Amino acid sequence: MAVKVIENNDTAELDAAKVALLDVWATWCGPCKAIAPIVEELSEEFAGQVEFFKADADENPELAKKLRVMSIPNLMIFKEGKVAARHVGFTDAEELRNWVKEHI
Repeated sequence: MAVKVIENNDTAELDAAKVALLDVWATWCGPCKAIAPIVEELSEEFAGQVEFFKADADENPELAKKLRVMSIPNLMIFKEGKVAARHVGFTDAEELRNWVKEHI
C-alpha cells in the first residue's frame, strides 16, 4: 500500500479514514527525507489497518497551520478524523513501528 499524497490542503480522504497516519514533511528537511522510507515500509506492514498519507508543509500551509505543525517531521495518528497521537522528529523504524502499534 502506497503513501497517499495530500495536495491543496485537501484532507477528505484522511478525514474519512477510520485510522490514518499523516507525515507532515518538507523537501529541505533532512530528517524528513530519512524517515520517508520508514513510513513507506510501515504503510506496507500495516496495510488494511492504517491508511498512510503525507503532506509537504510548504505546499499545504493551511493544513500545517490548522494542525499546529511547528516542527517536522511531524507524524500524527488520526482516528475518525481527529488527531489521537503525535510524534515530532526523526525516529528509527522499530520505535516508529511500536508507536504506530500503540496507537491503532
